[in-house]
Amino acid sequence: MTKLFKTFRNNEDGAVTVDWVVLTAAVVGLAVAAYTSIQTGATGLTANTATFLDGQNPN
Repeated sequence: MTKLFKTFRNNEDGAVTVDWVVLTAAVVGLAVAAYTSIQTGATGLTANTATFLDGQNPN
């Protein structure tokens, strides 16, 4: 029984999976934060462009 616990304690096969899950979650979180920031700026830019184009005189 002691040998089983020592083998379980020394086994690191699942550690790499946990690392990748944490790193993937961090990348997804950063992507969501970047998307939110870009979306806000893009919405404002679109509104300003529409206002500018509406004020132009097509001759």
